[in-house]
Amino acid sequence: MQHRRAHNLQSLLAAALFALSTLGAVNAARADVLDGILEVRSAYVNIEQGVFQLFARVAYPVNDDIRAALKDGLMLSFDLDVVVSRERRFWVDENVAEYTLRRELLYHAVSDRYVMRSVEPGGPDQHSYATLEEALEALGTVDAWPFLLPQQLALNRDYRVSLRAGVRRGRLPDSLRVLLFWTNDWHRESEWFSWSLQR
Repeated sequence: MQHRRAHNLQSLLAAALFALSTLGAVNAARADVLDGILEVRSAYVNIEQGVFQLFARVAYPVNDDIRAALKDGLMLSFDLDVVVSRERRFWVDENVAEYTLRRELLYHAVSDRYVMRSVEPGGPDQHSYATLEEALEALGTVDAWPFLLPQQLALNRDYRVSLRAGVRRGRLPDSLRVLLFWTNDWHRESEWFSWSLQR
């Protein structure tokens, strides 16, 4: 009886170890799900009609895992964080304004197109693209985004603009919610891209 109990315990331990190793293998396989280039390649600011407008080029990762997940119903969220800070010589810089440009990407199975939409208070601006590469290129192109007014800045002060791009998992369909509830690898951020603000 004691021998059978020990055998059952060994079987349970072996099954538990197998389950853990399988889970680890799945995690390892999915660890690079957002693998690829994620960086702000260039950015600058122009002043048009008294408003600071942002121009930027961002490279986002593209791979078969992302393509498959979108086709399975996953939505991806893309955030572009902008921080305007006052440069201080003998102390840390002071943040004077922070903004985020939020956009979403999903796949529309009926039309076989990738749909990008802006998440703005005035209502979503929506565009569709034939390929994932075209959609990511559009997401990485920011032209004349108004984000700052001159009156928010003090005269005779030096300011710095910092930009960071991020991509994360958005809404999940029910079919994927069970499979992906334990993963946290659907989130990446680029390094900060900073430059002095010219006025």
